[in-house]
Amino acid sequence: MLQFSKAVSSLRTSEIRDLMGLAINPDIISFAGGMPGNELFPVKEIDEIYNNLPLDIKQTGFQYGPTPGYEPLLESLNEYLKKKGLPVEKNRLLITTGSLQAINIIGKIFIDPDETIVTENPCFVGAISAFKSYQANLKGINLDEEGINLDLLDNYLNHSKSISPKFLYLTPNFHNPAGTLYTEKRKKELVPILQKHDLLLIEDDAYGELYFNEGAHKRIVPMKALYGDETPICYLGSFSKILGPGFRLGWMLAPPEIYQKAELVKQSLDACSPNFTQILANEFLRSGMLEKYVGKLRVIYKRRKETMAAAIRKYFPEEITWIEPEGGFYIWLKIPPKLDLTSILKAGIAKGAVFVVGKAFDPDGIDNSHFRLSYSHTPEDKIEKGIRILGETIKEALKG
Repeated sequence: MLQFSKAVSSLRTSEIRDLMGLAINPDIISFAGGMPGNELFPVKEIDEIYNNLPLDIKQTGFQYGPTPGYEPLLESLNEYLKKKGLPVEKNRLLITTGSLQAINIIGKIFIDPDETIVTENPCFVGAISAFKSYQANLKGINLDEEGINLDLLDNYLNHSKSISPKFLYLTPNFHNPAGTLYTEKRKKELVPILQKHDLLLIEDDAYGELYFNEGAHKRIVPMKALYGDETPICYLGSFSKILGPGFRLGWMLAPPEIYQKAELVKQSLDACSPNFTQILANEFLRSGMLEKYVGKLRVIYKRRKETMAAAIRKYFPEEITWIEPEGGFYIWLKIPPKLDLTSILKAGIAKGAVFVVGKAFDPDGIDNSHFRLSYSHTPEDKIEKGIRILGETIKEALKG
């Protein structure tokens, strides 16, 4: 009889992954997948980059590379992060195979079985799965419209001194799934709490470049750029949302003592991230193409968000509450307690539209009061139709 490890036995399937197959079904309008639209990828530009590469660089792309990353990309990315105000001189940069690998590396460095880490509630489902794979106990602290609730966080930490959490994991910029952009005040007031409890911060910033207005642009400054000298912060980023998920490239900017452990862990996981995609990403970044491309994405995603927001106002009942995001991929909605989201989801799929229920993002896996809609993958002409389907489905459920 097969005997699986305790670590793998604690894992649960992701409802998002289970629903991803519906995203390619032409008969289903999918608001489930948090991914860019295929039609948006810079295929022509990448073709041009590859075709103009010297033969020796192309050959390097097929070879193993250094564990920390392809050196030219490290140099280009250092400059990119420096422009964002990040303290690259005092920290070390590690290229990872997607930012989810960076999250896994952090977990492997710090978590022993049954130790506690603190996250937001809701929380990125990939991070939940990663932390649980190391048999961590997750404590979710509720979000509000300004960020993580600091009173709840401080109160929890005050009452858990005998079993201090290993770190705090946050997504301050256009949170997945809540869409929240932390206020400057909330970020500033978080620092004394981190210092008081000697708590490491893991700052995940996969969506920060996808802002929709100048007010939001001013607020996306990473916490590590603002407070990296005051408290230890690991900053995680990704090319997945600003170039393409298939590149499988992310990064970790970490204090030297954490970086040393992270490089050893990275070496044991996959030895190195793909040289091939690192070379292409470096040329895309160094040439200035990335900045122009992301500028186009902001316009398209803003238009899709506005289309979805207008459709929600038109077709959803007023009992559904939500806050319109200023960037990113997602709208997070709350339903009345009497409704059953699972039933609404099944009815919506039967009619031709799908979303993700909130419990996928709950560290405890029980939330039945929220759901996430993603506008990033769906063209405007399908967004209104899909929202109308879901609106009718929710109204029918309310009549009950």
